[in-house]
Amino acid sequence: MLIPRALQLFKSNKSYYFIGSIMQYHDIIYEKKGPNSNIALITLNRPKALNSLCDSLIVELMDACKSIDKDPNIGAIVLTGSTKAFAAGADIKEMNQKSFTDCTKERFIERWDIITDIRKPIIAAVNGFALGGGCELAMMCDIIYAGENAKFGQPEIKLGTTPGAGGSQRLVRSVGKSVAMEMVLSGEPINAQQAKEIGLVSKIFPVDKLVEETLKLAQKIAGFSPLIVAMAKEAVNAAYELSLKEGMRFERKGFYATFATSDRKEGMQAFLDKREPRFTNS
Repeated sequence: MLIPRALQLFKSNKSYYFIGSIMQYHDIIYEKKGPNSNIALITLNRPKALNSLCDSLIVELMDACKSIDKDPNIGAIVLTGSTKAFAAGADIKEMNQKSFTDCTKERFIERWDIITDIRKPIIAAVNGFALGGGCELAMMCDIIYAGENAKFGQPEIKLGTTPGAGGSQRLVRSVGKSVAMEMVLSGEPINAQQAKEIGLVSKIFPVDKLVEETLKLAQKIAGFSPLIVAMAKEAVNAAYELSLKEGMRFERKGFYATFATSDRKEGMQAFLDKREPRFTNS
């Protein structure tokens, strides 16, 4: 459970409500990294349960991400787990007693999608198991880097259920129908190399170097204009929802909009002056 710092956490009808926003976390670890403390590193912290995604962990993760999104000093987020498991799935013990009515009334899993509403880029650093909800959580992130021991899968079929947090939707958009259908209907996982070959992950690193390399990418992204980074992220995500013609129109409008920013002027002038730009997020 969450431990409040001079605040209170209430639970009503199995939903969590906060008074205030400053929380101490139990199921995640939140650290600031980088020379300017401008990278948020969130580590899932249920090692005995292979970081299975219980309700309290998701509440903590949502709270941390919303807080980070409001922090002007943070330029990017890295989300990781342990070397053994990013997240082995949703917490089966929590789910086992739920009924159709419970899931419907609680809008179970629906709130996980808040991760996709975060404007700052989120990079998943996946070591070990990323199964079921763990694979879905990784796919909610903007970029996935994998350790050599990573395994991705949607094994819900083996439990007599189906994916519920995007496994049948985001997976198709990432890897295509045939591979997604095979993974969902067989329940069998794929390894890091297979995940890279089908485009689910961008790069693979040794297990002990994964977080370090992911932080390097986060630091590079955080060095650009946060305003322009958010606009670029929005444009790429729009490609999932729009036709090509509509997407191109959306992209052009965003491109034109950058010409109203100080950072576009600074970036181009710095290029012409052969110097590093000094972005001001404006």
